[in-house]
Amino acid sequence: MKTMLLAKPWMFLLTSPFRLALVSSFLSPIPIALLAGGKSGEFYSKLSMSATSTDTSSWASLQSIASQTKVGAALNTEQESRANGTGAPFVQNKLRLFGSTEKPKLTLFRDHAGWCPYCQKAMLLVEEKQMPINIELVPMRSYGDKPESFLKMVPSGLLPALLVETSDGRKQTITESQVIMELLDQWHPVEDGFRQMMPSENDAAGKNRYQQLANLERELFSWWCTLIFRPEGPGFSNGGMIGKLMGSKNNDSMSGAMKGFLDCLSKVDDALASTSGPWFFDYADHPTMMDFIYVSHVERMLASAAFWKGLNLRSDTYRSQFPALNTWLDAFEKREAYLAFKSDYYTHVMDIPPQYGPGYDGGFEDNRLPYQMSIKGKDGKSWDLPLSFDDALQPLYRGPPLPLCVLKAAEIAGDNGSIGAEGTSYENADQEKMAEASRQMAGWKLASNGQNVAKFASRGGPEGAKNRRKGFGAELADPYALPDDQIRPYVDTALQHVCGALLAQGGPSAHESALAEMKAGLHEKIGEDKGRDVASALCYLRDRTGVPRDLPLAAARQLRAHLNAAIDILY
Repeated sequence: MKTMLLAKPWMFLLTSPFRLALVSSFLSPIPIALLAGGKSGEFYSKLSMSATSTDTSSWASLQSIASQTKVGAALNTEQESRANGTGAPFVQNKLRLFGSTEKPKLTLFRDHAGWCPYCQKAMLLVEEKQMPINIELVPMRSYGDKPESFLKMVPSGLLPALLVETSDGRKQTITESQVIMELLDQWHPVEDGFRQMMPSENDAAGKNRYQQLANLERELFSWWCTLIFRPEGPGFSNGGMIGKLMGSKNNDSMSGAMKGFLDCLSKVDDALASTSGPWFFDYADHPTMMDFIYVSHVERMLASAAFWKGLNLRSDTYRSQFPALNTWLDAFEKREAYLAFKSDYYTHVMDIPPQYGPGYDGGFEDNRLPYQMSIKGKDGKSWDLPLSFDDALQPLYRGPPLPLCVLKAAEIAGDNGSIGAEGTSYENADQEKMAEASRQMAGWKLASNGQNVAKFASRGGPEGAKNRRKGFGAELADPYALPDDQIRPYVDTALQHVCGALLAQGGPSAHESALAEMKAGLHEKIGEDKGRDVASALCYLRDRTGVPRDLPLAAARQLRAHLNAAIDILY
């Protein structure tokens, strides 16, 4: 039986201690967390204890264990490379050099959570064009206070912002994502070895197509806003693309907003189908400026349409109706640069209201309710052990589901036979290896900042967060909250046991033994009088795990599910 607990309003952050003080919540406006139960509880009762135990007595020991796994060792090395500006694309990179030995003269200010669609466009351009740049992370206005140093430079607080330092020491700040992107492209021309991202000056036809596609993107954005952020009106009986898709009976009950949105998507699909490759332009074998302009909002359309309208645009039905659009999405998902900034549906639907306004339920009612349960982890499957290999609503394996360094360390081959490679799907990958690598990445991340994560989670205790001082656009944001110090030691212990289960090595049997160890450890270390309070803190933590800020989805779903496992035991 599922049990409701009140969850307190702040964000979970698996990062540095200093950023815990900076950042505010961005998640659900509904202050309720559901405790997992049901079949998962039955699953844990079948587990038996292992002959050997993982040392979960301290975060130092767990960090050592994490580093001894192949996945953890690879992530340690990658972390060092990222600090030097030479690593792979990553949502919290602060420096990108791409082989340059000079200190970049450009600094891009973008949101800390990796959610802002306009920052995402700019970062995709940086990564695909491989432009050396400094990066600074700033909270979005709706999540917390921006640093005074940033506001002095950008009084409006707008993100993204670009700081340009000239050779004579002068500095200039530029805002507006489209202006920033076009200037970055101009300053890094093809003649200097950078990729072409826009039609050349003498390509009149290409420039005309570019403008037409830009107008179509604005039309699509407008239809999306009409569909999601306004109550749907009555259906109409006129024809159009939706009539071909759903038949006249369903067409009669379709709202005008839904028809308009799908008809506009059909135009986008036609534009993509008119090229020889997956992208909007033929002059390159990589995504270009127009692809970046579209994809950041299309990504949010997929999540919001499923959650508020029961419309799954990645389903087999819509793959056949919009084949070019889905091929384009598949091509993006095979690129490491895109996956580094890609969110999951849960993060998007929790983030969208403070940015755009509340979404309105409607559309395909029979699908909408189960989709909402799945996205929010309340269906007993999507955030519960044992996890299915893939997610039925948001496919994990159309491209690399984890950083390439992790896939290589775990020796996981893609569907083309290459180990740890981009440009291929992983739908037929070794499922046991993939699950273990995903768990270990989550365990490595948790171990790397365990004490601060426990402190943060303790805000979800009964005495937590009583110093709320001001509100932000995101209803649950409060970066000034304090933890419940009375339960903090117990939360720390609980998370250490969760981390031990995540770091298990040796396949499914070793993982089952580790879960049994976790169960025994939680019963031994946390008394019944503290169980509910600690469970509330773990709920709070689970519901604030963000993608990609904290982990990629393949690893985040493992963390959420293991937190639910501990919640079941404690409650």
